Amino acid sequence: MKSNVKSKYPSVYRVISVIVLIIFAILFLFPLYWIITGAFKPTTDIYSTDTVWWPTQWVTTNFEKLFSNRSAPLFTIGSLEGPTVPAAIRWLINSVFISVMAMLLTCITAAMAGYALAKKRFIGRNIVFALIVCAMALPKQVILIPLIREISAMGLYNTLWAVILPTVGWPFGVFLMKQFSEGVPGEMLEAARIDGAGEAQTFVQIVMPLIKPGIGALAIFTFINS
Repeated sequence: MKSNVKSKYPSVYRVISVIVLIIFAILFLFPLYWIITGAFKPTTDIYSTDTVWWPTQWVTTNFEKLFSNRSAPLFTIGSLEGPTVPAAIRWLINSVFISVMAMLLTCITAAMAGYALAKKRFIGRNIVFALIVCAMALPKQVILIPLIREISAMGLYNTLWAVILPTVGWPFGVFLMKQFSEGVPGEMLEAARIDGAGEAQTFVQIVMPLIKPGIGALAIFTFINS
């Protein structure tokens, strides 16, 4: 007669699963370990031909060089400059600003473009989408010089916006948002029009909540790439 009482010992499958997860966790955490220990390694360990897994001597020289050699204003708005701080802090602020602004603008423009290509019928729609797909395969090196000339003509050379704006028209983002927008039921859009909702209201209140997973994925990709 079989007992209905569950065994107090874990199953073999669960034990193997836990071991595999632990191994993967160690592999994913290793780069973080390498960065942290590398920051405290002396120069001889960093440039050693042999792999130094653990610092032979814990030093803070790298941080002292980073925060003491140069200084910069905390922020610059036109001719207005903030207090002087170590340049590393300003670099960090620049990186965060570029990543956040590129993420927000890319998500907004890609969501609107993807929705238009998926749910609107206009002349040349398929051609536009084909060009976007072709642009995904275009190497960045090909458009680098024309992009620099265009930024210079706009008067944005040597500014943060010169780094932000070229990332906004990301072809992959438009492609991703189009695929998510294809799943929006046309009946819901038609019902919104019958109720008197405009295009902007329909997009914000109906389309965006339905494509939130796609926007979240695009936000992660854009932030990391930026």
